[in-house]
Amino acid sequence: DAEVGDGTTSVVLLAGELLKEVKDYVDEGVSSQTIIKGFRRAADLAINHIKEIAVDTDRSDKAKFRELLEKCAATSMNSKLIGSQKEFFTKMVVDAVMRLDQDELNEDMIGIKKIPGGAMQDSILVDGVAFKKSFSYAGFEQQPKSFDSPKIVCLNVELELKAEKDNAEVRVDKVSEYQAIVDAEWKIIFDKLDSIVATGANVVLSRLPIGDLATQYFADRNIFCAGRVSKDDLDRVCEATGCRVQSTTTDLTAKHLGVCERFEECQIGGQRFNVFKGCPEAKTCTIILRGGAEQFIDEVERSLHDSIMVVRRAVKNQTVVAGGGAIEMEISRYLRETARQIEGKQQLIITAVAKALE
Repeated sequence: DAEVGDGTTSVVLLAGELLKEVKDYVDEGVSSQTIIKGFRRAADLAINHIKEIAVDTDRSDKAKFRELLEKCAATSMNSKLIGSQKEFFTKMVVDAVMRLDQDELNEDMIGIKKIPGGAMQDSILVDGVAFKKSFSYAGFEQQPKSFDSPKIVCLNVELELKAEKDNAEVRVDKVSEYQAIVDAEWKIIFDKLDSIVATGANVVLSRLPIGDLATQYFADRNIFCAGRVSKDDLDRVCEATGCRVQSTTTDLTAKHLGVCERFEECQIGGQRFNVFKGCPEAKTCTIILRGGAEQFIDEVERSLHDSIMVVRRAVKNQTVVAGGGAIEMEISRYLRETARQIEGKQQLIITAVAKALE
């Protein structure tokens, strides 16, 4: 599941069948070493034979290659719940994989968000990043909710007045000294906020909370902010817009900011979503799934994950073999014939493997 993504059931069935075929030999007292040697030998023979009969895929013709990828995606969907909508989803899956960095093909860069409600066909592919609106404080409503070509800053900084974490004891003699401590706290947070505004950022995202003071401060300056954004989402925003997560606001300059064509907060189903579209570095995309019930959407997500992995595999690996059980039968035939030329007990084991494949 982690390596190839699809074909999990087939693998389990095949393993069970192999064990079933050699069970008799185990009962008869054939040593396990002999059986394992036979299995290893059969595996080597099978793999070499597959390499001989595999067909290279032609990548020069883009349209044909895409058609092949769509076929691969559709095949993996046939046995799943979303089989009925496979035309709709195959296009989405292939588009999603094609958006990734073709050298790395990191499937974590495809975000999948689930929103109950609506029909399966209401699912959309966002060219960029989309994530659920995070927790917001007072003052949020006054912030602008959409920008064209915004500058984005990603932080790992808490923007609120903090209570002391440790038991700090401060002894003061005069009221003015106490006031000085309070003023210092306010100065620290305002310095942070000023340095962010000075960079010209329109969208401020942070992994840690952004308090009501900061929210209002940004609202007054027409800046959108969101705190408590999850790590995955923040990483994907960075990949897409070309910014870096900053752990301090000192020395923030324009070069640390990311850009995209359009940012907006929109309503999808019962949720508010922050959507970044048209990202220049877009090596990432987001699939927003809709459907009647949560269990159903979870199942759709698993099916799409399998399909994405298969397409990703097909892009990485340039060869294909015939499907539908044809390759298993061919290896079975080949192993039976080869086993006849092998002396000793291994012959029996290799024949058993051939039978298991059949």
